[in-house]
Amino acid sequence: MKKLVLLLLLVCTCATLSWAQNSKRITVTGTVIDGDDKSPVGQATVQLLSLPDSTMVVGNVTNNNGVFSINARPGKYVLKISFVGYLTQEKPLQLAAGKPSVNIGTVTLPTDAIMLGEAVVVAEAPQVTVSEDTIGYNASAYRTPEGAMLEELVKKLPGAEIDEDGNVKVNGKEIKKIMVDGKEFFGGDVKTGLKNLPVDMVEKLKTYDKKSDLSRITGIDDGEEETVLDLTVKKGMNQGWFGNVDLGAGTKDRYMGRAMINRFYDKTQFSIIGSANNVNDQGFSGGGGGPRWRRNNGLNATKMLGANFATETEKLELGGSMRYNYRDADESSIGQNENFLTNGSSFQNSNAQKRNKAKSFNADFRLEWKPDSMTNIIFRPNISWGDTENRSMDVSGTFNSDPYQIVTNPNDYLNFGNNEDNSSEELDKIRVNSSKSWSLVEGNSLSGNASLQINRKLNNKGRNITFRGSFGFGNNDNDQYMNSETRYYQEGLLFRTDSIRRYITTPTDNYNYAAQLTYSEPLARAVFLQFSYQFKYQYNESDKSTYNMPYGWVYNNPLPVNFEEDKDEEQSKYAQYKYFNHDMMVSLRFIREKWSLSAGMSFQPQHTVLSYKKGDFATDTTRNVFNFAPNMDFRFRFSKVSQLRLTYRGRSSQPSMENLLPVTDNSNPLNIRMGNPGLDPSFAHNLRVFYNTYNAEKQQGIIAHINGQLTQNSISNSRSYDEMTGAWTVMPKNINGNWNAFGMFGYNTALKNKKYTINTFTTLRYTNNVGYLTDSTKVERKNTTTEFSVSERLNAAYRNDWIEFGLNGSFSYSVERDKLQRVNNQEPYTFSYGANTTLTAPWGMSFSTNIANQSRRGYSDVELNNNELIWNAQIAQSLLKGAATVSFEMYDILGKQSNITRSLTSSGRSVYQYNGVNSYCMVHFIYRLNIFGSKAARDKMMNNRRGFGGPGFGPGPGGHRMRPF
Repeated sequence: MKKLVLLLLLVCTCATLSWAQNSKRITVTGTVIDGDDKSPVGQATVQLLSLPDSTMVVGNVTNNNGVFSINARPGKYVLKISFVGYLTQEKPLQLAAGKPSVNIGTVTLPTDAIMLGEAVVVAEAPQVTVSEDTIGYNASAYRTPEGAMLEELVKKLPGAEIDEDGNVKVNGKEIKKIMVDGKEFFGGDVKTGLKNLPVDMVEKLKTYDKKSDLSRITGIDDGEEETVLDLTVKKGMNQGWFGNVDLGAGTKDRYMGRAMINRFYDKTQFSIIGSANNVNDQGFSGGGGGPRWRRNNGLNATKMLGANFATETEKLELGGSMRYNYRDADESSIGQNENFLTNGSSFQNSNAQKRNKAKSFNADFRLEWKPDSMTNIIFRPNISWGDTENRSMDVSGTFNSDPYQIVTNPNDYLNFGNNEDNSSEELDKIRVNSSKSWSLVEGNSLSGNASLQINRKLNNKGRNITFRGSFGFGNNDNDQYMNSETRYYQEGLLFRTDSIRRYITTPTDNYNYAAQLTYSEPLARAVFLQFSYQFKYQYNESDKSTYNMPYGWVYNNPLPVNFEEDKDEEQSKYAQYKYFNHDMMVSLRFIREKWSLSAGMSFQPQHTVLSYKKGDFATDTTRNVFNFAPNMDFRFRFSKVSQLRLTYRGRSSQPSMENLLPVTDNSNPLNIRMGNPGLDPSFAHNLRVFYNTYNAEKQQGIIAHINGQLTQNSISNSRSYDEMTGAWTVMPKNINGNWNAFGMFGYNTALKNKKYTINTFTTLRYTNNVGYLTDSTKVERKNTTTEFSVSERLNAAYRNDWIEFGLNGSFSYSVERDKLQRVNNQEPYTFSYGANTTLTAPWGMSFSTNIANQSRRGYSDVELNNNELIWNAQIAQSLLKGAATVSFEMYDILGKQSNITRSLTSSGRSVYQYNGVNSYCMVHFIYRLNIFGSKAARDKMMNNRRGFGGPGFGPGPGGHRMRPF
């Protein structure tokens, strides 16, 4: 504590000295906007020239919102603002000592029509640009197939990854929201934007860390910033209606249909989207990174309809969306699991079939009102409704040793019964159990949330106060019908069968509210002391009722008469939670021309009350805990295109109240769970270092970051294995030693004539997993598994007005180590290589194809050591003067793609193979509804589809005009 006090005194002393040294300087601020569309002009040059000799005294550039800030001593000056493609603006300015800050308001830069009409740079648009925290991408530098959606463009961006579940990471950071011209698109929902925004409408993309509403307005770092992908719509598209219709039909009864219509006018956006398909939302990928290696699990049919709007005036911003979704997923899987024990392993194989149907409706709204220059009000309500029906059938078997040593495919021998084709004497000797289960879960939910934030500036030096309130509610009803049979094979239990037939209903109600007050006090020039206090209350009530069904009842039959009389009190439970949370935060914030620092600490007293009843056990218990969480954010700007950022966050988390109760849940006889009253809170440390730089002349960019996380007292599962039944008894316990580190280095550059590009993306990852293992004597030992992996992706491309050709390759190597069971050590690696090309003919025909081979080696699971040669192709012809396109697409022409996932933890490894939509052909008809837009915009879109030249891009191949990015 003494060290903390001394540190704060030192910081305050430094702040006071800094203030004394700069007390005579005056801060000049303002905003620069485009004279045509009133959008912010980022990276405009701002200079303060002294009179009478016009010598530059100080200079800076505007940020991405067009805002600038410079400091100077009292005197007479000329403020000069310039940017290529605009007419320079000059404004006389007199700074007086008695006025410490001057806001010149909004400066409009008129377009330089002469320069834009004649000055042409014959070169390709740069793939990547960097400006402080923002990384920008020019859509014209990446060629995509006809009718491509945003997802196909994102996959080509250097450093971009789309994982098995469709989540997007750019340079190692997950994209949380999609924005269009700075406004949230369908509440920022990433998957909706990726699947429904056509590439044709996108001029630029940029990623940056968007602060929360509270942090953006007050400057108080609440740790809630989100990485967003912000799209800029092509110039001229905001002068009418535009959109597209895409219809497709294919082999194997595949279909897809998609439509979108937009109205972008000045500061107003309106969009309606709709889609339906049974191809797992796939789109043709013309190259860049080669064919997708994403998991393609199940046969999914989806339907979606939605509307989105956003508008703003000088004082008011409004936005919102509504969307309806339907999904029908038919999934089959074949799985194998190896569970590590201290004296060997237990093995489990399974076959599963699932049919899940879901309907949902979501609506959100956003209002930001600035009644005057000192007040800001933000209101965000939303509501959601859902209805689900999930059916599943699962067959599994547990073995005391590796079944693959006896039969080629143990999954063919999992059904138990009188069928001799599904039996094996040798396999039965190591078989522990066989299980069959069927279930139907029906659920519906309704929830809503609303937040209100009111900020009031008390002066123009940074003193402000903010109130933030929120309220939410939720109601869920779930009904589960299930049958299961488990047969045991070990001596003493031979052919004993446990049968379970149950109906379970679980209504859940919850609500919460919170109130927060924040205050920021300027201590000196650009030094702020910030306080925040929040009170939050949460209530949750769940009443699980379990009823045993009579022999012969199956899960899809009607419930028996008077079934309520057979309630199983031991398997039923009632729980009521009440949370009272206080969160107090204090921090110091320093802002300088080259650097900024925010450091603070939050303190979180928590009081929880639980009323719980299960069978004969009933309790009313309380828990009081005290959390604290430090945080720090330091940024140093070497230049406007180069920066270093260091962040640290500490987070404390509590085990659930139910995990702290001495209660056993044996509703599943093969997976028994016990509570642990001795659990302690866990604390996670997260440190991140980020660096980027960019050379505009050479079109070279470097991005690097390192991220490390260490968790103290992390909650792990201690698992005890019964060799007679194959059952696991699981108890949560604290454990230390879980940590991981991740490093990334990305480099991209243009070569000769800017027509050749190369980008490389290197990652290193180390994971240290710890857990508890037991053997047949119930002796518990701590196990550690480590995984070190290094991967490299390299892409090279050549492009001109009619051809793009690319080569791509990747390599990934892992070292897996198991401390207790060294026989599980292995060093798997994968590598892939391929090529892609796109040809564009003068008569409007294009041909795109990619082919790549992925190879896996070094796996102990022999079936994983294989090759997959994936080849896709598309041929497209433009019609009706570019307003329509017909295309023929072929996916996985050689039929080699598989859907396999693999995971490794301290307690075991697993491999699953799924059915999916792989090899098929499809014919598309695309019609672009841009006939109501401006003629210039229509011409630009059509010429862009013919090549990189055309109006707006200069007369030569790949030429582009010097417009601001």
